[in-house]
Amino acid sequence: MNSPGLSFEQAPPFDVPLRFFLTAPWFLLLAAVLLLWQGPETFTSRWQPATLALTHLLTLGFMAQIMLGALLQILPVVVGVVVPRPRLTATLMHVPLTLGALALPIAFLSGRPLWFHPALGLFGLSFAVALTAIHLALWRAPVVSGTVIALRCALGALLVTVGLGLSLGSYFGWGLNLRAITLTHLHTAWGLVGWTVLLVAGVAYQVVPMFQITPPYPAWFVRGFAPLMAALLGAWSAFVLGGWTMAATVTSAALAFGLAVLAGTTLYLLNRRRRKIGDATLGYWRISMTSLLAGALLWLTTLVIPALASAPQVELLLGILLIFGFAVAVINGMAYKIVPFLAWFHLQAQLFRRVKVPNMKQLLPEVRIRWQWWAYLTALLLLLATAVNPAVFTYPAALALGITAGWLGVNLWSIWRIYRHTLRVGLTGSAAEG
Repeated sequence: MNSPGLSFEQAPPFDVPLRFFLTAPWFLLLAAVLLLWQGPETFTSRWQPATLALTHLLTLGFMAQIMLGALLQILPVVVGVVVPRPRLTATLMHVPLTLGALALPIAFLSGRPLWFHPALGLFGLSFAVALTAIHLALWRAPVVSGTVIALRCALGALLVTVGLGLSLGSYFGWGLNLRAITLTHLHTAWGLVGWTVLLVAGVAYQVVPMFQITPPYPAWFVRGFAPLMAALLGAWSAFVLGGWTMAATVTSAALAFGLAVLAGTTLYLLNRRRRKIGDATLGYWRISMTSLLAGALLWLTTLVIPALASAPQVELLLGILLIFGFAVAVINGMAYKIVPFLAWFHLQAQLFRRVKVPNMKQLLPEVRIRWQWWAYLTALLLLLATAVNPAVFTYPAALALGITAGWLGVNLWSIWRIYRHTLRVGLTGSAAEG
């Protein structure tokens, strides 16, 4: 049942990516708890300790977990290269990433430099293993497709993001004399526009046509988008560090336009789906790309009207659109495709002709995906409203975020539970017959 260009025989053991997917939703739940605890003050400025803690629960606790776990699965299947010793590599990535994502919010909330020390050490270990293993695998790719190019650019952006993040952590933890605000802007841009957008683009080239039954992305776009965006990010960073304001503004506008092109192209392809029956995960892609398009347009507006750029509400709206609207939505939707399929695939491989294996819709009924989608959409709209009026909307947004996070976690854990039960029944039955 392999799709053209895919090689599932090289897929790693199920528990390699699964540990990341099962951990991630509970960081969304922690973000909701933090929002309930800190209240409207979280939305007064992006520089509040609670806001920084909330942001990193989303980006490191949720997004990075699933993105790195998905890469360990994607590389063998899509690229055709295997990460060596996948279980050990996954453990050395997952455990310190999880502990670091817990320590860093504590560091921000406590205001004590000492907490930054273990967080930096844990992240240093996790990302050193991830970057080394995945980079070595990517550069051994037998065919340099558009997806491989995008993934290489995304991993390069992750390297810059991690370097900037560790530098900023040293500023907080050891008091290093750094241009903290400038480095924070660079860290944010490389993390969202570089690492996240380029990784999503590289994966989308494969999964949008395959799962959503759309026409393929244009060949020129697949080959050129990621390198161009990476080059623009590099140029923009140099202009910002050099104090060349006009050049930085022009390249910033080009980056925002690039995001709009990716969003518009993907929405156009989704509207040309050959399958007329609605797919349960289609809504996540549409919300994600609509949020990316809205974020790009808001970014361009701040360049035209500079006074908006420093307005707290605009900064928060942009962050919510790009992090929760774009990244969290597409990651949520892809998790619902990846985890049921992997459970079905590994059950088929281990129980072939021994017992009837549940299909993907039995592993996770579409109705449960659709209800969680409505919870997610409610949380997104309430968070956007909270950026404008924190006093009224903070607590309803926190509750909605908690509901959608818990629902996602339960849905993914239910797949794992059915998988274990089916495997146990199949293997026990085979042993009894023997």
